[in-house]
Amino acid sequence: MKKILIIEDEQILSEMYQDTFAQAGFEVSLAFTCEEGLEIAKKEKHDLILLDILLPRESGIVFLWRFKEDSKIAEIPVIAFSNYDDPKTKQQAISLGIKAYLLKANFTPKELLEKVKEYL
Repeated sequence: MKKILIIEDEQILSEMYQDTFAQAGFEVSLAFTCEEGLEIAKKEKHDLILLDILLPRESGIVFLWRFKEDSKIAEIPVIAFSNYDDPKTKQQAISLGIKAYLLKANFTPKELLEKVKEYL
């Protein structure tokens, strides 16, 4: 069973994505902040991380910087998934090694599931 960590601060969205992935046979962990995401990523082995960019306190970009500094987790594929469509932020995320930068508005949960499967 593939394991995904979803770092998303909006609880309704987190639960919706969790349900979609769980129904497709994935094991899903949820985090609501950068700090919580890093903590969970270090404790549990995940096959992929789905990362919101706009998070409370520290952004998804901060998560990526800190994530890449930890060799134990730095190889996990990360997909940025946000409604923040800023070219500079997108370029920063790409330079930090994300596999894709997807806009939430462009994907239904099922379309997101299919996109994630491409990277597993």
